[in-house]
Amino acid sequence: MSLSPLRIRAAVAAAAVAGLGCATLTALPAAAAGERVTVQYRQSATGSDQAEPWFTVVNTGSGSLALNQVKIRYYFKADAGASYTFACSWAVKGCANITGTFGTLAQSTATADRYLEIGFTAGAGSLAPGADTGDMQLRFHRTDWQPLNQSDDYSFAAGQTAYGDWAKVTATVGGTQVWGTAPAGNDPDPDPTDPTDPPADGPALFDDFDYISYTDPAIGAHGWNVRSNSGGPGVPGATWAPQNVTFAREGSNSIMNLETSTAGTGESTRQTEVLTKDMKFKNGTYAARVKFSDAPKSGPDGDHLVQTFFTINDLKAPMADDYAEYDFEYLPNGGWGEPANILYTTSWETYRPDPWEAVNQHSEVRASYAGWHDLVVTIDNSNITYYIDGQEFGRHDARYLPERPMSINFNQWLIDLAGQSSTTPRAYDQKVDYVLHVKDQVLTPAQVSAKVAAYRAAGTAFEDTVPGGQ
Repeated sequence: MSLSPLRIRAAVAAAAVAGLGCATLTALPAAAAGERVTVQYRQSATGSDQAEPWFTVVNTGSGSLALNQVKIRYYFKADAGASYTFACSWAVKGCANITGTFGTLAQSTATADRYLEIGFTAGAGSLAPGADTGDMQLRFHRTDWQPLNQSDDYSFAAGQTAYGDWAKVTATVGGTQVWGTAPAGNDPDPDPTDPTDPPADGPALFDDFDYISYTDPAIGAHGWNVRSNSGGPGVPGATWAPQNVTFAREGSNSIMNLETSTAGTGESTRQTEVLTKDMKFKNGTYAARVKFSDAPKSGPDGDHLVQTFFTINDLKAPMADDYAEYDFEYLPNGGWGEPANILYTTSWETYRPDPWEAVNQHSEVRASYAGWHDLVVTIDNSNITYYIDGQEFGRHDARYLPERPMSINFNQWLIDLAGQSSTTPRAYDQKVDYVLHVKDQVLTPAQVSAKVAAYRAAGTAFEDTVPGGQ
């Protein structure tokens, strides 16, 4: 994408926000005998624009407890069409070791249809028997900062102003529930309504990026353009370098690599982009497995880099209402006023470049996303929903639905040269394992994984049955 998302208020920019947990599609081992926890809760805000559920987890079992096996769910009633942002204000275990993701309940009740799931990274360590995590001062808010009504939330208690055992949150260890009571019909086990079988066949694009080089004639024959023309986004004077798009094998998979490099000047900057030639993609499911990088392969770090997977069409005129764009954008070193790494998902209605005006909705998490991630966005007639590693990341409402078809794009580029002033050469990699689009079908992340596995089991490296001229 070529545009900066709308900034949210400055208070949030200072907050330490935790990242998403690991993919939930791989089953964890069941909790061993003797692994038990108690969850203590207090609330720190009864109204206004933020919910502040604070927790302490106590190991009440007989053995050491690895915290990265523990998940806590806090249940609430969401506002219609609202998306939410999680933040960690302070934690004894360190906010960088605490994750927060939002999910939708299989069975809505009068007091709950969503949940906030709290998890831990390996960096949180273990708890000895009888030990606890100490304070976890957490909070969440609507992405648009509209007021919250917590009085109808299942897990909320206005009078719980000091820590105490709280059974209206649940906890699992290794996927097995060991604490609390969920809203009726919503035990925190894998959702039986979330099938892993591939859906029925329909028009789809799948590419495993099994090519020899950027000059491979199959790339163009399969509908891709490796960009070489000038223009934005990015540093003025930069070149879009097709030779920096390479292909290799990692294990059993073929991988596309986008390398972006600079020596601190516009003339030395080489950016990369791969996009579909046709704008023929609209509603349905979009997915890709992407490896983000926090550091260059060599040379000094710090550049304001953007690593992306997105769909887009052309802006016919400033503020044209038929523009559409849906982005995953990772900034490993910050930029656009952010001081450190941040991941955005953004749904665009329109914009005007000069003077700048934008109409969009976005969700964000301030944390490192270095490594491989499964990215999924679904577009139906009422919502745009973003998932990372099987967990919902953001949900944007019908105001931002596409009115015209779009292209599918990957690019890696520099916002500016202000992040690192050195003239020492450095280069960053963004890798892509596959891309999938299924027209007019909303797939769960589990169904995406199953469909990709089915293509690979059949030996299918490329398929495009999506009709043009939508």
